[in-house]
Amino acid sequence: MANTSCNTAGKHTRFALLEGSPGDPWRASSPPIYQTATFEQASPEEFGRFDYARSGNPTRETLERHCARLDGAAGACAFASGIAAVAAVTRLLRPGERIVAHTDLYGGTQRLLSRVCAERGIDVHYADLVDADASGLRSLVGGATLVLVESLTNPLWRSPDLAALAAASRAAGALFCVDATAMSPWLQRPIEWGADLVVHSATKLLAGHGDVTAGIVAARTDELLARLVFLQNAEGAVLGPFDSWLLLRGMRTLGVRIERQQRSAIAIARWLAERDDLVAVHHPSLASHPDRERHARQSEGPGTVLSFETGDEERSLALVRRLERFAIAVSFGSVDSTASLPCRMSHASVPKELQALRPLPPDLVRLSIGLEDPEDLIADLRAALAGSAASSLPGCARSG
Repeated sequence: MANTSCNTAGKHTRFALLEGSPGDPWRASSPPIYQTATFEQASPEEFGRFDYARSGNPTRETLERHCARLDGAAGACAFASGIAAVAAVTRLLRPGERIVAHTDLYGGTQRLLSRVCAERGIDVHYADLVDADASGLRSLVGGATLVLVESLTNPLWRSPDLAALAAASRAAGALFCVDATAMSPWLQRPIEWGADLVVHSATKLLAGHGDVTAGIVAARTDELLARLVFLQNAEGAVLGPFDSWLLLRGMRTLGVRIERQQRSAIAIARWLAERDDLVAVHHPSLASHPDRERHARQSEGPGTVLSFETGDEERSLALVRRLERFAIAVSFGSVDSTASLPCRMSHASVPKELQALRPLPPDLVRLSIGLEDPEDLIADLRAALAGSAASSLPGCARSG
C-alpha cells in the first residue's frame, strides 16, 4: 500500500503519472481491459495476485492507484456509482453512532442518509456547516462519528471552511468526509486540508463524457483504506473492468476539459450577473458570492457549474424548455452542457422535513457548462430568457 503521508506535488505532475496495469508484460500505453470475472490459479493451494474480479481486477486497480495519487491519498476504492461510494462511507458507522451533515447536499445523498441510514439505526443530524464560525462548528459536530459536507455544495455552490471543519471533526473524534464531486482533484484536494475521506461521483467531472457511472472514495490512511477495501469486497458494489477503463480514458483529459469548461462558466456567470431581470446568480467566481475568498483560498478554480434564480418558477420552467444548446439532464460535469431545475429533478427526492431546513428556491436553474463555444451558449440563454419573460405571467413572484 502507498505511504499514508499526503502527496503535495503539483497537480500537473500527478496527472502525468498514469501507469499501465500492474504486471502487464506488454507495457501498453493505454491500460488494457481485463474483461474477466475470474483468474486462473497456479494450484488449489496457492492464490495468485488476482482471483475473482469483485475482490480485485488489474484494470480497476490501475484506476484506484491513479485516483489515490490525484487526491494525495493512501489509496482509493472504485464503486459502481457515486451514491454507492457515499453508502460505503456510511457503512463505517455502527447503529447508534451519529452523522452530522451539511443541509445543502445532493438529493440522493439526503435520501440515503435520511431513509437508509436512519433505518440502520444511524443518528443523522443536519446543520449549517458553512456559515458557522469555528466555535460554532465545534458545537455542531460534537458527538459525531462522521462529518459530511460537499466542498462546493449542490446546487447553491456554497464553500465550507475545510480546515476549520477538519479541526472541529478531530476535536470531536469524528471522521471528516468531503464530497468533492463538483471540484475534482484538478481544482481541489481536500486531504491537504485535513479530510479523512474524499468522495467523488466519478460519473461527472472525472469521467467527463456522460458514458460511465462510477464512484470513488479516497482514504487518508492505510487503516481507513483497509476498512473500505473490506466493505468493497464484502458488499460487492464494485466498478466493472470496462467502466474502470472508460473512467481512466476520461481522466486523461480532465485538466484540459475543466480549464476550458471553467473559463466558459465564468464568462456565462458574469454575463448572467449583469442582467437586471434575474434575482440571483450563484458561482464562486462572482464578487457577490458569500464564500468567494474562502473558496479561492482552498481551491484552484470556481468550477464548471452555476445556478441562477429568475424570480418566477413558471418562467424558469419555460426558460429551460426553450433552451436548444443545453440538454435537460439531472447530471453535470460532461463535455455537453446541461440545464436542470433542481427542485423538480436532482433534489426532488429530498424528504419534505429536510426541505424545510434549507429550502431551495423553486425557480432555481442549474447550468453545467460543457465544451461548446461560450458565445453560442450565451446566445441560447439570451433567447430563452427573452422568450420565457414574454411567456410568464406579469407580476408572478417567486414562492418559498
